Amino acid sequence: MSFQENTARIEIWSDIACPWCYIGKRRFAQALDEFEHRDRLSVTWHSYQLAPDTPVGLRRPEVDALVEMKGIPAEQVRQMFAHVASVAAGDGLDIDFDTVIAANTFDAHRLLHLAGERRDAVLEALFRAHFVEGEIVDDRDTLVRIAASAGLDPEAVRAGLEADAGADAVRADLLEARALGVSGVPFFVANRAVAVSGAQPKEVFLALLQRALEDADTALEADRAAACDTDGCTI
Repeated sequence: MSFQENTARIEIWSDIACPWCYIGKRRFAQALDEFEHRDRLSVTWHSYQLAPDTPVGLRRPEVDALVEMKGIPAEQVRQMFAHVASVAAGDGLDIDFDTVIAANTFDAHRLLHLAGERRDAVLEALFRAHFVEGEIVDDRDTLVRIAASAGLDPEAVRAGLEADAGADAVRADLLEARALGVSGVPFFVANRAVAVSGAQPKEVFLALLQRALEDADTALEADRAAACDTDGCTI
C-alpha cells in the first residue's frame, strides 16, 4: 500500500427517529463535500435505537410518546420541537414535528443493511419520510415504498424484510455501540480512536476528518518503521 492509498475509517452510529441525526448527517455531508481528500476516507453508518421498546404499529404522535417517556408537559415537548425545527431549517431541512409518528426503527435499520450501495440514499429517504412526510417507518409496506423511491427493487426488499434479513447486522451494531460506550447519537468515530458526539458544526467535522487522515498516516509510518524490506530491517 502506498502512502497516498492509506485510508482513514469513519464510523457513524445514528437512529432514524433522531432529529439531531438528520441534522448531523446534513452537516457531515457538507464537510465531506468540502474535504480535499474525500477519496481517502471510508465512511460506514451503523444502527442505533434510542427507543427500542417502542411498540410496532402503535401509530402514536411523537409528542405523546415523549410526554410519556420523559414525564414532561406536552407544551415543553412542543417548545423542544420548535427549537430543533428552527435549527434544522438553518441547515435546509424542513422538519414538521406535527406529523411525526413514533415508531420502532428496527426494521428500518434492517432495510439500511439490505440497501448495499444505495444505503445513503435510503437513509436520506427514511429521515425525510419520518420527519417531513409523516410516514409510518415501522410499517413494512411503507418501508418497501421508501426503498423503491431510493432505487431498490421493491420485491427483493419485501422478501428480505419478511425473511428477517439484516436483523443480525442491526444487533451487531447495537452491541458494538454498547461496547464503545455510545449513549447518544449521532456519534462519529475516527479510526476507533477519536470520537465526536452530536450534530456538530461543519467545521468540527472537517477537523475530525483531517485528524482521522493524519492519524492513519502516522499509524502507517509506524508500521513501516517496524518492517523489513529488501534493504534490511529497521532496528
